[in-house]
Amino acid sequence: MQLIFEMFTYPFILRAFEVGIMVSLCAALLGVSLVLKRYSMIGDGLSHVSYGALSIAMAFGLAPLKVSIPIVVIAAFCLLRITQEGKIKSDAAIAVLSAASLAIGVIITALTTGMNTDVCSYMFGSILAMSESDVQLSVVLSIVVLIMFVFCYHKIFAVTFDENFAKAIGVKTSFYNSLIAVLTAITIVLGMRMMGAMLISSLIIFPALSSMRIIKNFLGVVICSGFLSVLCFCIGIVISYRYSTPTGASVVIVNLGVFLGFCLLAKRKDKIIKE
Repeated sequence: MQLIFEMFTYPFILRAFEVGIMVSLCAALLGVSLVLKRYSMIGDGLSHVSYGALSIAMAFGLAPLKVSIPIVVIAAFCLLRITQEGKIKSDAAIAVLSAASLAIGVIITALTTGMNTDVCSYMFGSILAMSESDVQLSVVLSIVVLIMFVFCYHKIFAVTFDENFAKAIGVKTSFYNSLIAVLTAITIVLGMRMMGAMLISSLIIFPALSSMRIIKNFLGVVICSGFLSVLCFCIGIVISYRYSTPTGASVVIVNLGVFLGFCLLAKRKDKIIKE
């Protein structure tokens, strides 16, 4: 406990906790639908788009969030439109967009600012990157995501599992798909500053996969995923502070440990049922 109280004496760590908890919660809740719809790698693709946008912003001396959020939102819409029309499979579309955006970002960086510390922090995350504007935006984002899941739960459930059925009962599937895409894009931009472009997708994938190992109903998975994501982030940032390890990598390792633990629990549960 003394270590935690010591951490909270630093304003930048307090901001990191606030933003990280909000972003982890949003990523986990949105991640359940994304994983079930087989869009789990969208976080990786959009983070690379965000890196390219941030490179452009830094090259021209512009505010990173004001540039990256609109670009990443547009990219999310493009991915959604391409996959809905069936011209390119979702995994292929994400791979193309990811590789192209990362290449553009690296070239722009090399031609302007060079591979300095600021650029590397966006690639692998930095606990120092959080600002008051990030805190405010993360609070608004988490409120919107929670409201969406509380008041639109049944519609999200229908869109996630069977879009044709959802359309048949009058659900505006395109609206909810677009809403999830926009919220995911903003979550990725916020979380990337702390987790890094290479690791942010773990916040979307791991909590959902861990929850699905032992829970078989959608509501239970959503609740468990949100709880696990916040818990793993808090443990990860404490480990990062205690052992001076990168924040993003520490959070990912904790999530990996929880996932492996849940896999073992699931196997043991299946074995007991068979016996």
